[in-house]
Amino acid sequence: MKIAVIVPAAGLGTRMGKSSAEKTGTSRKQFMLLDGAPILLHAVRKFASLERVGEIVVAVRAEDVEWVGELLEREFPARPVRVVEGGNSRQQSVENALAVLGPETDLVAVHDGVRPFIDAETIHRVLDEAAESGAAIVGVPAVDTVKQVSRSTGKARIRATLLREKLVMAQTPQVFRYELLRRAFESARQDGFSGTDESSLVERLDVEVTVVMGNDHNIKITKPGDMELARLFLQDEMAKDHAL
Repeated sequence: MKIAVIVPAAGLGTRMGKSSAEKTGTSRKQFMLLDGAPILLHAVRKFASLERVGEIVVAVRAEDVEWVGELLEREFPARPVRVVEGGNSRQQSVENALAVLGPETDLVAVHDGVRPFIDAETIHRVLDEAAESGAAIVGVPAVDTVKQVSRSTGKARIRATLLREKLVMAQTPQVFRYELLRRAFESARQDGFSGTDESSLVERLDVEVTVVMGNDHNIKITKPGDMELARLFLQDEMAKDHAL
């Protein structure tokens, strides 16, 4: 079974803000450094280390294609890792990467370039589930009480309290059969639909998507405070690797 991984990493990092840029040299979270390496590289390493992954495609902004390509080539000289130009949205970046995959691809996993702490066990479990069912994502139970609101005149007013038992917080990887994912993107493009993740595009086709439970370490680094947490998680990860 041929498995390809798409890593969208074309974001501008607007939520990181000016202070983060001053401290790190960039507000673009995927290129901020953890232990001397860009966050993006940490994320790609998790998949490049797995034999069952046949190909990795990273989508970045046009101005980053050359240097990111050189970085990945140095890091993974024996692995098929390539770079494509992303778009102005996550959806466009993933679609651009999907377009370069061959029809012999069986499964496509999409993983955020700013989730560097996904663990191998969770990757294997979501790949196995998608191989069986055709569509699976990683998620974690919602722990906070979630309110549904309406917004008018600058105020948010509660309209319902949602049952936590029925809610999960979606993470990545999100894994789908190649033909299913292509069909989902084609349908979204034709209908002018924009989704916040790949699963939302697949769900529109009335396809059932399974959730594989992950863990709280698989954070998405989006805000300045996330970097402190990331450093703690990295120290813990390195300590576990050293103990093996």
